[in-house]
This record gives sequence, C-alpha cells and structure tokens, in this order.
Amino acid sequence: MEITFETLPNAVNQLNEKLNNIERLLLEKSNPPLPETDQWFDLNELINYLPDKPAKATIYGWAHSNLIPYHKGQKKLRFLKSEIDDWMKQGRRKTLSEIAHEAEQYLTKKKGGNNG
Repeated sequence: MEITFETLPNAVNQLNEKLNNIERLLLEKSNPPLPETDQWFDLNELINYLPDKPAKATIYGWAHSNLIPYHKGQKKLRFLKSEIDDWMKQGRRKTLSEIAHEAEQYLTKKKGGNNG
C-alpha cells in the first residue's frame, strides 16, 4: 500500500490500532488473569452447587453435626466455596493401585528397619 498525503491520516489510524492491539496482547501475556475470588453461598446456592442437590434439612443436619464447614451470621448459614470444595475432596477414596503402592512402601520400610 502506497501512502500519500491524502491517505496519511487513515494509515496513521491503522498503525495506531495495530500498536494498541500488540500492547494489549503483550499485557495479557505478562499479566495472567487473577485466580477466581472466593464466593459465599447461601443455603439455596449451596444446594445448587453440590452435585447431589441435597435437601435443606440434610444440610441443616450436616451443619448441626459439624460435618460441613459453615459460617453463621444473622441467624443464617453461609458457606465459603473454597471450604466446600476442600470438604468435598476429603471424601475421595484411594484406588487399589494407590493402596498397593502404600503397602509396598510400608513393607519395604519395615524390612529395612529390621536389618539394623
């Protein structure tokens, strides 16, 4: 594209747009997005978030028995998403290969301790 005196303003605008796009892309790469901020759930939001959609009475029972992490304010239960996520992960069961590996490590450690 040949730039003339008449097309100069348009060419400068296009060049400026391209520079702005390059700057934006560089900033995005150098500043990764911030992690998701924690979120508060009320009882209904928690029900919708949990995979098995438990009844309100079930959640009240869990809270009463201190089985689920919760916060209480103004007579209402509140739940922090990060705490709920951690709580759900606690129920994970080990695979057979993980159990076998741990047993093997335990037996190896025991054998090594008896030889000294």
